[in-house]
Amino acid sequence: MAADHSEQDPQQTTRPTPVVLPPVPVVQGQGHDQVPVRVSASPHPGRTRRMPLLLATVGFLAILALGLWHWWPNDPLAGHYKTLPVDRGPITSLVTATGAVNPVISVQVGSQVSGKIAKLYADFNSIVREGQVLASIDQKPYQAKVSQAKAALKSAKATLAKARNMRAQRRLELDRMAALREQQFVAQSDLDLSRTNYRDAEAQVDLSQAQVDQAKATLSSAELDLGYTTIISPVNGTVVSRNVEEGQTVVASFQTPTLFVIAQDLTRMQVIANVSESDIGGVSEGTSADFRVDAYPREFFHGVVTQVRNAPVSIQNVVTYDVIISVENPELKLKPGMTANITIVTARTEDALRAPNAALRFRMPGVPVDRKTAQLWILEPTGRVRAAPVTTGIADSLFTEITTGEARTGDAAIVGIASAEDSAQEKLPPGFEFGPKMR
Repeated sequence: MAADHSEQDPQQTTRPTPVVLPPVPVVQGQGHDQVPVRVSASPHPGRTRRMPLLLATVGFLAILALGLWHWWPNDPLAGHYKTLPVDRGPITSLVTATGAVNPVISVQVGSQVSGKIAKLYADFNSIVREGQVLASIDQKPYQAKVSQAKAALKSAKATLAKARNMRAQRRLELDRMAALREQQFVAQSDLDLSRTNYRDAEAQVDLSQAQVDQAKATLSSAELDLGYTTIISPVNGTVVSRNVEEGQTVVASFQTPTLFVIAQDLTRMQVIANVSESDIGGVSEGTSADFRVDAYPREFFHGVVTQVRNAPVSIQNVVTYDVIISVENPELKLKPGMTANITIVTARTEDALRAPNAALRFRMPGVPVDRKTAQLWILEPTGRVRAAPVTTGIADSLFTEITTGEARTGDAAIVGIASAEDSAQEKLPPGFEFGPKMR
């Protein structure tokens, strides 16, 4: 019997051998006997301990895969749109420009004669009155010219007096010859010669008179130049610029040298703004304008457009137009020459149906674009996307007015298509966002 067991297949010997335990009392009811229980041998204790760890690892990996699948979508075009609402609110259409602050009336005071500056009577910021002396040019050369002109006038007058005496003498000779000719005491040729001499005397008187008039004009011109050596103020105002020093020589040739610049009234200023040709259509007289200067960056100055000039200004193929803005300056904060950053309000609507500008720029991929018609792409609550043609009005930097069309308040206007990174950033819980990525 023992030999038979030794010759059996090794696979059969490895199977667990049934073990008969002592009888265990089992309550089956009153009067029942003890029942023997047949129990197999328990498995290997090491495998039993590794089973829970394996199940926990598999469950964790399944949860991690499910979370990544939920938080990191692979298809960025699977209906994930960025939207902004169509709402109602104020829209202000603005035109921005730059310009320079200048006095309303600015007078350049120059010199009409050449010479050395002998004396200055006004300086920067001097308040002057009309007719007040500002400077004087050396008068000695011009006084000499006046004296020379006076002497020439006296000489011309003396020549005129001599010509008049000669004319009187020729008149007497003519009368005498005429009387003698009547008595046949002189020839006719003598009478004709007397008449000719008389006419020459009259012509000499006229010539001398012209010389006297010329001498008078020369004297007046010399006296006028002498008067120009005194520089006077033509208006009431404030000297904002002085371009000469005492002892400096000024030369008045083809262009009059500017000695002073006088602002008539610094409490009233104007800004000359350079508005581009694309924005000039919305600017008109009476439009309000606000501007700031670098000297007061936190303060706005208010003005009104008083003139829109039609003369174009072309600089490097860029066409601009000058717009004049009048502004009050009671505190004299604005100085001539300051650079102003101007904002002109061309239109304003308080309760306009408005759409984001990004929604009007959005183009649906694969859909032909009609550039003549503005349209919005609306994402409906059901998830369906529809095109909404609209008619636009005024616009600002963020919104555009919708005057007519199929857009309504509260519609979700599509402004873009969300990428996978955007979707992941939106779905991840706080603290698990990804950092910036290189593109």
